Amino acid sequence: MSKISSVVTFFTLLMTFAFSNAFAGEAGTMEHEKHEVHSEKTLAVAKAFLEAAGSGDAEAMKALMADDFQWHNEGDFSIPWIGTWGPKDKVFSEFMPAFGEGLKVTSWTTDYSFSNRENAVFMGTMSAIVTKTGEETGVFSWAVRVHVVDGKVKRWHWFEDSYAVSKAYHDK
Repeated sequence: MSKISSVVTFFTLLMTFAFSNAFAGEAGTMEHEKHEVHSEKTLAVAKAFLEAAGSGDAEAMKALMADDFQWHNEGDFSIPWIGTWGPKDKVFSEFMPAFGEGLKVTSWTTDYSFSNRENAVFMGTMSAIVTKTGEETGVFSWAVRVHVVDGKVKRWHWFEDSYAVSKAYHDK
């Protein structure tokens, strides 16, 4: 995915949430309050999952995942941890080892979060070193869209500056 298409995808995601939030209250106050409570619960589950993933707490992650969980990373598909994994047992048997062996995160911030009904979004910055090459990615932006159903994370869709990661992975 090119840097421009990553930006377009991210902008589209952001605008979708902005417009849906802007019109959420038109159905009436009670309906709006119901969605607000649901959104708060979604954000709490998604935040707990983000924190578990960030701290490496596999047991907490497993407890928060739906059985048919799907993890998707956008980017250069020649990189072993880019692509789609699911269900949750494959996430732990295939994705986690590839990611853990391939990338060492050196800095991380979570700067923004918001939710709407069953979806939460987090945005921030990070930097990493690709272990294959020893190259640093530099600081780049990331975002993740988290879909929560019945108190469990069903989908984790990760967006990052895949150009920076790809350059470091391919030692360019």
